[in-house]
Amino acid sequence: MRLTMILAASAAALSLAACSQKTEDSAEKTADAAATTATSAASDTAANTGAAVDAAGTAAGNAADATAGAANTAADAATPGATTSSTTTTTTQEKH
Repeated sequence: MRLTMILAASAAALSLAACSQKTEDSAEKTADAAATTATSAASDTAANTGAAVDAAGTAAGNAADATAGAANTAADAATPGATTSSTTTTTTQEKH
């Protein structure tokens, strides 16, 4: 009877060890996949942030141009017979 219990316990321990190895392998694959996903997400975030910064720079340049144009128009309207010169600002953006 004791021998049967010892053999059953040994068999259970071996089964558990085999299961643990499969679980460990599966956990390792899952961790690798999660790391790949996180790296990809970080790369996408960096690219999107760069594009947003470029767009904001362009918008700021356009707003400055529009403000300068409005100021020149207002100056022309406020001073009859006066001449004004206008300045055009060109904004360039760097591609990332």
